[in-house]
Amino acid sequence: MQVILLEKVANLGNLGDVVKVRDGYARNFLIPTRLARRATEAAIQEFEARRADLEKAAADKLAAARALGEQLAGKTVRITQRAGVDGRLFGSVTNHDIAEGLEKMGLKVAKSQVRLPNGPLKTLGEHMVSVAPHSDVTVDVTVQVVAQAE
Repeated sequence: MQVILLEKVANLGNLGDVVKVRDGYARNFLIPTRLARRATEAAIQEFEARRADLEKAAADKLAAARALGEQLAGKTVRITQRAGVDGRLFGSVTNHDIAEGLEKMGLKVAKSQVRLPNGPLKTLGEHMVSVAPHSDVTVDVTVQVVAQAE
């Protein structure tokens, strides 16, 4: 299916690109999340008419993400979990827990923006985690997992 991108999509294209994607990807993800529209003649003409507004909105999102990235740079999030004697957790620290910890610090981050490259954290100590508020902005944050006092 041919779609026109309304925002930058990682590994696919930039704003205004007409790309061919699988039908299911377009119907189930791109179109419902308003990242793309079907590339009909009418949609392309309408996009060209609104192009300046969409580019301004994309630039505003990028500026807001860069500002959030500057606030996040060098931050350390402290998360308390129950742990065994050997330093392994009785559960795990997920992207939801990290996003919640950042929100308590006053930084608005969605759990989908927290990237855990090796899966959930299952041990005590300090771990480096990536936070991507925008596809062009990625910041490393330190997560300090400490044992809960019993």
